Amino acid sequence: MMAKVTLRNLAAHKIRLVLTAVAVILGVAFVAGTLIFTDTMNRQFDDLFNSIGKGVAVDVRAKEVVKGSNPDGQSAEPVPASVLETLRRVEGVKEPIGNVSGYAAVVGPDGKVIGGQGPPQLGVNWTPGGDYDLSSGRAPKGPSEVALDTTTAERAEMKVGDTAHIVTAGASMRARVVGLMDTGDMMGASITAFDTATAQRLLLKPGYFSDVQVGSTGVSETVLRDRIARVLPANLEAVTGAQMRDDAKSEVAGFMTFFRTFLLVFALISIFVGAFIIFNTFSMLVAQRTRELALLRAIGAARPQVTRAVLGEAFAVGVVGSSIGLAAGAGLAYLLNGQMMGADAGGLVLTANPVVSSYAVGIAVTMVSAYFPARRAAKVPPVAAMRDDVALPRRSMRVRVALGSLLTLIGAGLIGVGLAGDGEVVLVGVGAFAVFLGVTMLAPVISVPVVRVLGAPFARLMGAPGRMARQNALRNPRRTAATAAALMIGLALITTVNVLGASMRTSVEAQVDRQFGADYIVQPAGMGQIGADVVGRVRSTAGVESAAPYYIGSANIKGDRASYVSGDTAALARATRLRLVSGSLDAGRDGILVNEDTARSNGWSVGGAVSVQFTDGRTRSLRVAGVYSKNEFLGPYLVPEAVHQAHTARPIVARVFVDARQADAATLKALQGTLRDQPNLEVQDQAAMKDSAREQVDVFVTFLTVLLVMSVIIAAVGVVNTLALSVIERTREIGLLRAIGISRRQLRRMIRLESIVIAVFGAVLGVAVGVSFGAALQRSLVGQGLTHLSVPYGTLFAYLVIAALIGVLAALWPAWRAGRMDVLKAISTE
Repeated sequence: MMAKVTLRNLAAHKIRLVLTAVAVILGVAFVAGTLIFTDTMNRQFDDLFNSIGKGVAVDVRAKEVVKGSNPDGQSAEPVPASVLETLRRVEGVKEPIGNVSGYAAVVGPDGKVIGGQGPPQLGVNWTPGGDYDLSSGRAPKGPSEVALDTTTAERAEMKVGDTAHIVTAGASMRARVVGLMDTGDMMGASITAFDTATAQRLLLKPGYFSDVQVGSTGVSETVLRDRIARVLPANLEAVTGAQMRDDAKSEVAGFMTFFRTFLLVFALISIFVGAFIIFNTFSMLVAQRTRELALLRAIGAARPQVTRAVLGEAFAVGVVGSSIGLAAGAGLAYLLNGQMMGADAGGLVLTANPVVSSYAVGIAVTMVSAYFPARRAAKVPPVAAMRDDVALPRRSMRVRVALGSLLTLIGAGLIGVGLAGDGEVVLVGVGAFAVFLGVTMLAPVISVPVVRVLGAPFARLMGAPGRMARQNALRNPRRTAATAAALMIGLALITTVNVLGASMRTSVEAQVDRQFGADYIVQPAGMGQIGADVVGRVRSTAGVESAAPYYIGSANIKGDRASYVSGDTAALARATRLRLVSGSLDAGRDGILVNEDTARSNGWSVGGAVSVQFTDGRTRSLRVAGVYSKNEFLGPYLVPEAVHQAHTARPIVARVFVDARQADAATLKALQGTLRDQPNLEVQDQAAMKDSAREQVDVFVTFLTVLLVMSVIIAAVGVVNTLALSVIERTREIGLLRAIGISRRQLRRMIRLESIVIAVFGAVLGVAVGVSFGAALQRSLVGQGLTHLSVPYGTLFAYLVIAALIGVLAALWPAWRAGRMDVLKAISTE
């Protein structure tokens, strides 16, 4: 019997439950889209890496002394060409092939580097029998010939015989395209091939290879690896081809795991917001069907049966919502894959994981959210069926207020302890979450005074509709709070992101003002690199007084991996306005400078020794020549240029600080002219640096805001749902209002104003919580450079206006429906 009741209720309340299912659909679509998209990308990366080095049995490369990739993107150490002869003498080795790889980009017809800041631009040496086949033309020979992959050639509008503009770390050149390579699906990466001698000169170092790959004459990979390892120098290692491919996959897999987790966090936020909507909807449905439920109890239905009937409706909503959400997620993944891969996009990969996860999340969230309303439904006494004013009893809010206050106080205490403990971000985050839960629980109590204030202008200016709208919002504080809380969550997080973004912009601008002492800076645009030749050209530019190269390296310092900055210490000190605390800037050829915090934590002082192991495997004891105040440009360690170059095969300049005799438009134009042939580099003055930093922060903030907008959309659906159910609940009341003379226009206005009050209440609460969280996180990140708090008041005010517009839009359908009610039928409704 109860199964029939469940099915009948589903059929009778289709519109209400469809609106509830929308919250499930949107949240599940986010989850499913993330999982399907990342599964598809993982498959494409696996196919890519499996196709590279198919015939490679053993790969010879430098040992990784310093864990992790180096900041300048170079391999630890190149492999000498003499190793080829050593390998040829090993039994079982098929002809060894030396590979050279580095940065090389093709300039397109628009004068910009193809690929921009997206996929990598790779330069390689052409090797017969290597990973790529020629689809047309021939292999490059000599310094003025190249071969391009077919996709890059198409984007550059080039064919065999054309002249290509190629930029590398230190050179800009024109080269004739003599061949086109079929590289398969490289996921947008561009490949430029040179002959081996040219590739070594431009990309690495003459007489050296990035690695050496060998095939096998029939010996197993492990046996051949062991034979080769016995004849290699101590700084080189041999790995099997399988391990080489697995290592390449693991780097991408780590990034994809992070990317998936990052997106799933936002998906779960949307699901969490949807839970409020589902809870609110089922609470209202149960309240509206109290008499019906009492009748079921009167004719013999047990409490568990009533509970199961309501949960059965929730299960059906969860299944339908999850099914549609899974399909929508597949569509979202298809769009993302097409956007990222373009014409190279393949089909989607649909595994069991996104299917199971979608149904598990959708059904579980719906069932859990509906459980407490279902329990309340089962508590309706049978005798209530004989009463005209039957209603669910309202519970006291004492427990809710006590628990909410306790959580808020605990959270505030954790935030205070975190800030007092030198910015413990995790503690601040846990405290913020506790405050968030506490405020959510206190929302019904907070709603009464806030809604009175927000509704006062409407009551004063809009007459009777305004007064009734405010009273309707105050009638059920729990419902108003639950509806507004969904919007509060999204806007609180968006506000937090915007406060952090504004603080980042202000902090970076203050850092540039405080620490940027040069007139100009030359740095790569996107994936570009700067070679030593560029520094010389910049120095010789008219109007330039000095140019200080700035290198980035990595080393093991006291046994732990650390990054350091290198260059002419005196020149970098001037360029970054370094403030010396003790010692001297003259580090010589055996010194190192450290910042004050690092020196204090390690117990170092001027004259002390620091053990440093560089990427070439050699360890040196460097003398602490000086201690300086914290400097964001230089970081914890400053190493003399001579020391860095002595341990780096091909030093790559990260940026160049330029001082001019007179910093004017003519000097800037001269510098831009010097680098005209290298669009991978850009020249900036202080104002341009600030603009660039602002743009990067804006992109990041916009990206996070777009991800969080889904939760706001779900919250807007919740407002629609609440108003629609509220109109149904107040059918008789609306009929009486129409009967005593209120017009349809006034009725619709009343519902719109009620919606605006609820939406703005949620927005005000969200903005207030978000500003508090943003301020707390900013204070906890002062040590990481977020030194200035900035609140974007204009943006936050715009969010309040948008919330009001959401209220107007959310009320359109419920207000239209209320205005079309038949007055006599509405009055006769029980």
